[in-house]
Amino acid sequence: MSILVIAEHDNAALKAATLNAVSAAAKIGGDIHVLVAGQGAQAVAEAAAKVAGVSKVLLADDAAYAHPLPENVAPLVVGLAKGDGPEKYEHLLAAASSEGKNLLPRVAALLDVAAISDVTGVVSADTFERPIYAGNAIATVKSADPIKVVTVRTTAFEAAAATGGSATVESIAGTGDAGSARFVGQELTKSERPELTQAKIVVSGGRGMQSGDNFKLLEALADTLGAAVGASRAAVDAGFVPNDYQVGQTGKIVAPELYI
Repeated sequence: MSILVIAEHDNAALKAATLNAVSAAAKIGGDIHVLVAGQGAQAVAEAAAKVAGVSKVLLADDAAYAHPLPENVAPLVVGLAKGDGPEKYEHLLAAASSEGKNLLPRVAALLDVAAISDVTGVVSADTFERPIYAGNAIATVKSADPIKVVTVRTTAFEAAAATGGSATVESIAGTGDAGSARFVGQELTKSERPELTQAKIVVSGGRGMQSGDNFKLLEALADTLGAAVGASRAAVDAGFVPNDYQVGQTGKIVAPELYI
């Protein structure tokens, strides 16, 4: 049984969420392969090859994958799942990030199988746990589909070790530009603080902060503690802080060691 994990990266470095997805794949059992679809992403493939538990890295280096447009990446993943590459895959996994949740439902639709989203536990190769009712209950889902398409809640799985592996890197052909979408631009928030979903300490505020100016108090505390800054939906809706601060059901899922 082989499992394909779709790597998240920026063509220069492997993102930490991929390590959590690899850990989830390890709980399923079987050979773990990682797909790196990008442009000039050899360094990413080499980093993925060092991840503990990974046995093979597939590198699709193509201008069409310079940005992770799901319209372009989905046909590649579907082809690999069906056996257009070195072998067929029974499981396709990605982190339940904006990128993963944008890609894998499209893949599932093209394969005519169900997408199992936001998995927090692996019971067996065909049975998974996921939260429902805003996290107030956990559903156990058993899939009879020949290919399981799964997004993984990264905070529910420990990150695999980034070193210790010695997987082979194999170059594969891309499927090219689908022609149905084009990349226009992106606006990235730059911060020296830890990324909110990966932070070990989070300092968060809500409506009680009363204004965006008062969030500077929390930001100063966060900088002292080496923490990330979060906010409630009410604070974001009031315009106190940007929406990338939002924590919770309609924001980012966090699992820090300390939440203030």
